[in-house]
Parts: sequence; C-alpha cells; structure tokens
Amino acid sequence: MNSAQSKCLQLPEAVAKFVTNGAHLSIGGFTTNRNPMAAVYEIVRQRKKNLHLYAHSNGHGADELIGGGCLTRLEIAYGGSGRFAPTCIRFRKAIENGSLQVEDYSNYQMTLRFTAGAMGVPFLPTRSGLGSDIVNRRGFNPDVRQEDTRLPDEKLIVMDNPFGDWTDTRKLVLVPAINPDVTIIHVQKADPTGLARIQGLSFADVEQAKAARHLIVTCEELLDPGMLKEQPDNNQIPPFCVDAVVHVPHGAYPTACYGYYDYDPVYLNQYKEAAPDDERHQAYLEEFVFGTRTHAEFIEKIDPEQLQAIEADKRTGYAVGLDRR
Repeated sequence: MNSAQSKCLQLPEAVAKFVTNGAHLSIGGFTTNRNPMAAVYEIVRQRKKNLHLYAHSNGHGADELIGGGCLTRLEIAYGGSGRFAPTCIRFRKAIENGSLQVEDYSNYQMTLRFTAGAMGVPFLPTRSGLGSDIVNRRGFNPDVRQEDTRLPDEKLIVMDNPFGDWTDTRKLVLVPAINPDVTIIHVQKADPTGLARIQGLSFADVEQAKAARHLIVTCEELLDPGMLKEQPDNNQIPPFCVDAVVHVPHGAYPTACYGYYDYDPVYLNQYKEAAPDDERHQAYLEEFVFGTRTHAEFIEKIDPEQLQAIEADKRTGYAVGLDRR
C-alpha cells in the first residue's frame, strides 16, 4: 500500500484481515503498560484459534489471549502483571494443564530476536543466558519445529567464539530471529498514513513492529496527516511498516498508556479474583468480552469515577495519588 494513502480501518476489520487462525502473532507493551488490549479483546471476541504468540515481557494482554482459548504456543521472557499477578493466572493454569506450549528466553534475548527480525538477519549473538537453564531447556519438541516451517530448527545454539580467545568471550548464544505474521502495538498518536509516535518507554515495540510481515497500530489519537511531521525525531514507526491504523481511545485499558491514563487497579483486582476459577473466568468473559461488541462498549462498563481516577497527570504522565492496592 502506498504510504500516502489512508490505512484507517475499524478494529474488527483489521483483526479479521490480518489475524488468521494459526497465525504467528506478536503484541507490544510490557507487563501493565501499553498492551494493545482493544485488539486483544477483539481477537478473543472473534474466537481466533491456534495462535502462536511472541511477547517480550507481557502481562494482561497475553493472559486474556490464553484465557480466551486463542493460543496454542507462546514464546516469552516474562508473563506477569506486577502485584496483581506476579505470574499471569490463566498463563500458569494453561501450563499446568498442558494446554499451552511455552518456550522461554531472557528479556534481552527476546529483544535481540525481534531486532534480528527487523534487521533481516537469521540470528544475533549474545552472552545472555549462559550459566542458566534457559540454554538447556526446550519447550517445543523437534516434531513441532518440523511441522511448522515458520519455526527455527533450534531454540538457540551455544557455540565457541569463532574469533578465538583474544577476548574473554569463550562462548556465544545464537538466538533466532522472529518475523511474526502480524504485530499489534498501541501508541499514543498516529496519522492515517501509519506514521506513529510512542511517548514514554517504547519497550521492544519498535523492533516488534519492524520485524513483522504485517503491522496493526491502534492509537489514542488519530491526527491529521502532516501533524506528526512537526518534531519528527519523536516518531518511531514509519508509514511503510504499517498495514492498518485503528483509532481506539483507551485502547490499552486496563493497562496503562503513558500520558493518557494509568493502569486500573480496581479492574485488575477484579480479574485477579475471577481468573483462577474456570466458571468465574468464563462468566467474566461473557460479561466483558463476548458481551460487548466494541471496545467502546467495553469501556462503558467501567465506572466513570474509576476512569477519572486513572487519568494521567499532565506533568508526570501517570495518575498521581492513585490507590494502587
């Protein structure tokens, strides 16, 4: 698509077009920050199945996809939502009951894997993981790797430094590139061409975006073309990387979106209470996900006073005085 053309889509259309059953999917964000939750809920709503998810250190987004029955496999460094779920609840249950195959890497290894994918190289070397069981344990058996040609033949490879012993680095870990079928990220600002701006920490979102074959960007604000060209050094995602732009206010809720709103401790605590029990979790899904047609309808279910409580302070970018218990 020509980068000058409008790439604006409605969220159901974007998810239906790019997130197909069996797709290799990547979502941005970090624990309780800037997860693309509106898109996650739409994926669950559309009952997508057999997805292979890549995430850096994700929290509520990954857990909702697991709880919604969308995932078969997961590659991740950490799955948790801070004090609300030091280990994501449906994530843990799925591993314990054998319904989810998981392969784990360090945070730095996952960043390097997305970076390799963005660079167009098959792997990158690191020392991260040496001395840990990450280099020894495998989550996917060889048959899984042979059946899915999108997976590398090995989780990683430990090799001798090919340049000899002239440095202290004797061993290297080679981590394979990730090239998802589609990545979804949530940003603060974008325009119809796909130019996007992330405020605050970007985590691994930029690398995830550039590594993907297709990219969906959801945004808090959709600006007129040209507006983001003012202070262009603050933009991270160029239009040629983007396939769809979706305007979704509160698109990261109940996780935080720096400069706009904080995470919602009330909602995350309610989820924490419902998620461990299968019947209560199903009732939660029926009310908040399947019982709503759009993210706007989902947001209407939230107490307006709570939305006001998590509104970000303009100076700090987060909610000052928020009761986070």
